[in-house]
Amino acid sequence: MRPKQYHVTDTELLVLQVLWDRGEATTREVCDEIYPDGSTSQYYTVQKLLERLEKRNCVQRDRSQRVHVFTAAIDRETLIQERLRGLSDTLCGGSIIPMLTGLIQMRRWTASEQEELRDLLDQVAPRQSPND
Repeated sequence: MRPKQYHVTDTELLVLQVLWDRGEATTREVCDEIYPDGSTSQYYTVQKLLERLEKRNCVQRDRSQRVHVFTAAIDRETLIQERLRGLSDTLCGGSIIPMLTGLIQMRRWTASEQEELRDLLDQVAPRQSPND
């Protein structure tokens, strides 16, 4: 079964990044983070973004206090995986290899990053011994 897809716009992603970084925030706190000298219309824009994200189960709202507090209902890794899956489907016909090749060849990797990648590969697909 395919995981649930979260369609998040770039502006909604800004809101989620604030929630991921802070853990929780009010509408005002999110607005102040995104628009430091924000206007009333920008406050209402953030409020609308939070409402849309809540409807799609991307954020949760604590209504127990007078000022509502929001938290992210999805984590950064889940959204990254979803977006990469969408790119893979769109650009590579569902194959992950061309995308991985492109990501790996984008820049030079440090020795520690290379080791992290090897460890990750070993976790998802342990190497078989020659006797297997």
